[in-house]
Amino acid sequence: MFKNFVDVLRRIGDDFNVNSLITHSTLWNGPEDAAKYVMWRRMLTTFGLEGGNVFFGHMSHYQPPDPTRYDVVERTYRLAWNHMAFPEIFKAANLVLCVTPLEGEEMIRMGARPEQIYVFPGGIDDDEVADLNAVDSSDFRVKYRIPDDAKIVAYLGTIEERKNPLAVVRVARMLRHRRDVHFVIAGKPGDQWDEVVNETRGGLSNVTLTGGELSVEDKKKLIKEAYVNIIMSKMEALGLTQLEFMYGGVPVITSAVYGQKWVVRDGGVDGIHVNGPEDIEGAAKAVERLLDHPEERDRMGRNARERASQLLMSKLVKELAVKIEEYLR
Repeated sequence: MFKNFVDVLRRIGDDFNVNSLITHSTLWNGPEDAAKYVMWRRMLTTFGLEGGNVFFGHMSHYQPPDPTRYDVVERTYRLAWNHMAFPEIFKAANLVLCVTPLEGEEMIRMGARPEQIYVFPGGIDDDEVADLNAVDSSDFRVKYRIPDDAKIVAYLGTIEERKNPLAVVRVARMLRHRRDVHFVIAGKPGDQWDEVVNETRGGLSNVTLTGGELSVEDKKKLIKEAYVNIIMSKMEALGLTQLEFMYGGVPVITSAVYGQKWVVRDGGVDGIHVNGPEDIEGAAKAVERLLDHPEERDRMGRNARERASQLLMSKLVKELAVKIEEYLR
């Protein structure tokens, strides 16, 4: 079907009376073909052959072509796509949907007009957090053998190098002398699994590996039991998991890379920024700060919940729908 995607879009538009279109992807022909389709429809309207507006929004699955993440071949491929495809997309798009203002700034540097930028952070799935405060988490510590008197510092995500849970293990090692804290590392195994397992062997009794991806129910229980969420990612466009913890009233300690700078407000608002993914000492000090000052932790947790409540998917979609309706009137 992608050999002539413009014609596919034409038939979809005719059959279902579609007057708005949002593309979400990178590195394929769909967004460019959607731009061509929209421009064609608008020209038909200009020549009086068709009535009504067509709305076009584009939301990239965008990651900066960072040399620390991509090899030269992949990085140059992404750069080539960005330089060739974005000008066509920006010419046709009413809005460029960006998950953070930081991404919006990058889109402007690549040619988008400032008035096109619309921050749309993906949002928290309402169903995922609907009964978060009501969930009974009393059996979670028993299931994973976590001491009742220890505060939980939780990592939740794939056990992969990009998300850097190995750094969390090393933070736990620095704090192994404290009996009032326990680290939980939860997520499906990835390319850092073996290293994480090896580092937790040999006396790290303050770390629990759940051994795989948590069920939705257990994820809710972990969020409810957590004292702090920690993420030491090397690259993070946004951080939906952090928003879920924040919605549960849990502050976040973060490496503050890319979108995390925006998701988690530093200075003791929603959490604490450390100096990058390798700042093990800084992260350990941040954990101790929140352990030793529970009133500060609770204040951050309240702020975090308020911020995350503004980023529920239902709210974000309603706001975007209003923008689209305004254009189509």
